[in-house]
Amino acid sequence: MCFLQMARIERSIYNILKKVKQDMEIRPGKEAKLTAGKEAKLTAGKEARLTEGEEAKLTEGEEAKSRQGAGNGPKSEEELEFDRELERMMAPDPEEGKGKKKKKKKEKKTSALRKAKWSRKRKLLTAGITLAVLFGAGKTLFGGKKETAPFVATQVLETGSIQNRLAITGPVSGTDSVDVVSNLHAEVLELKVKEGDRVEKDQVLAIVDSSDLEKEVEMAQNAYDLAVVTKKERQKEAEQGFAKAMQDCQAAKNALDRTAVMVQAGSEPPVNLEQAQNTYADAVRQVNSYTLVNGRPAADESYDLQIKNAEFELEKKKEALESAQVKSPIAGTVVRVNTKVGQFADKPEDERPMFIIENLDQLELEIKVSEYSIGKVAVGQPVTIRADILNGEVVEGVVASISPTGEEKGGGSTERVIPTTVAIADPNTKLIAGITARAEIILEEAEDALVIPGTALLQKEDGSLYVQKVENQILYWIPVETGVEGDVDLEVIPVEEGSLKAGDLIVTNAVAFLEDGTAVLSNAAN
Repeated sequence: MCFLQMARIERSIYNILKKVKQDMEIRPGKEAKLTAGKEAKLTAGKEARLTEGEEAKLTEGEEAKSRQGAGNGPKSEEELEFDRELERMMAPDPEEGKGKKKKKKKEKKTSALRKAKWSRKRKLLTAGITLAVLFGAGKTLFGGKKETAPFVATQVLETGSIQNRLAITGPVSGTDSVDVVSNLHAEVLELKVKEGDRVEKDQVLAIVDSSDLEKEVEMAQNAYDLAVVTKKERQKEAEQGFAKAMQDCQAAKNALDRTAVMVQAGSEPPVNLEQAQNTYADAVRQVNSYTLVNGRPAADESYDLQIKNAEFELEKKKEALESAQVKSPIAGTVVRVNTKVGQFADKPEDERPMFIIENLDQLELEIKVSEYSIGKVAVGQPVTIRADILNGEVVEGVVASISPTGEEKGGGSTERVIPTTVAIADPNTKLIAGITARAEIILEEAEDALVIPGTALLQKEDGSLYVQKVENQILYWIPVETGVEGDVDLEVIPVEEGSLKAGDLIVTNAVAFLEDGTAVLSNAAN
């Protein structure tokens, strides 16, 4: 039953009780009459129903009187109105089943959120809230007793511990996970591992056809060797040429010196001296044309560049050949194999990686915490982990990291969630990667707290909260504030010190239409 329909039931019951009280004018000493043929029954926790009873039997010759109290004649206007109210109360809500949900507005304050939360929880038990009152009032109105005070269910208020737990589900995975891929358009010849196998770093996972790669490596190697040999030859030529140039230069210098002496002596004409000078200058230029490295002649730099290019190509071909043996980059467990023998290495199934390797020695749980709860979650906080695979056992964990940014929750919601990682402390757990587990985090807890069921809390239209206390068969409204909230129970703190304490009788299903100071009957006395 939806919240709207339950609220409607509560209002209808209240209106019925009010009208019956006014119209029938129940007074001490005057018993209310039951409609012939029906008996008012209430079943705890269920919707109020009128159960068809047995019709009052009349004995021939006797007056037409019901043994149950009322005559078997036509119903009064009050009785008809009672039946109509019940029919309207039990009719299905026209809004129910339309699939429309109202958007929830964010409350600005946590206290307001808690109030709204417990208001919704109380609506789930709306039918039960009026049970005790109707039981007592029904006996007054229809049972023949002279008691006029409504009956309320109570319990002794006790102190205890209470926790506010956050439960979120998420996937379990390894701490390290890598996708192994290959860019080689070559046929897979052999698979060395299968799913579930543990592998070490650089262990071979698969071998692909490398015949073409081997040829390419050979050609690259030849090109590199040729570049090296060419440079050596050019180096030798440079050294030989430089040596000859030095000899020619020295000879030209000696000839120049002799010619200068002879021209000065007049034995040779001055033109011979000029020719000797030119020859020496040419020899010097020839010597200077060589590049010297550490005093030695070196081949042209272009040959070094050719060697570097050839070496680069050779390394590329060697790496390609090496990749023909697909290896694991980390130590871990093979969790997925997405290739088969005969397929091309760069074309695995559904464009997925050839292998997925995860480190399962350390598992972690990925959860997404609501923006409304993340402020109570901190790194290092203990976490209890549950999963179907554990068969009722629990695993301990700890909050390992909290993302610095939030993300959209999805599903059309405007709420933001924050990715949070929980490290699983026990390495010998039955948990495995790829399954869903539930993390439970204690956000708040309190000891020696006044603990009440959620149905015992009343909220007025102004947002103020109350607990109904019974003392000397008088009902009192006690203003309270809420503390730690559990799944069913919650902590209450009296606004006025001493107004509520352990040992007091409180109404377990608070009734909004019973005013402060109303005389009541309860299942316990104080």
